[in-house]
Amino acid sequence: MTKIKGKNDGPGGRNEHYDVGARKNVPRKQIVDEIKKGKHSDVHVVKINGREYARDNPDRSKKDNVNR
Repeated sequence: MTKIKGKNDGPGGRNEHYDVGARKNVPRKQIVDEIKKGKHSDVHVVKINGREYARDNPDRSKKDNVNR
């Protein structure tokens, strides 16, 4: 499983880019498209105020969350 980490680089701390494994600064739209195509497990897309973001599936661990 590739770790996805939000950059909190948008207004108000929104994630506009993500680090995905060794790939740095992957745009939000690109990672959302990859998740929708099933390229990342244990992650889903959530829509907030009309924008789609990557989110980890719920579990008891905080260390693997997109926003740590």
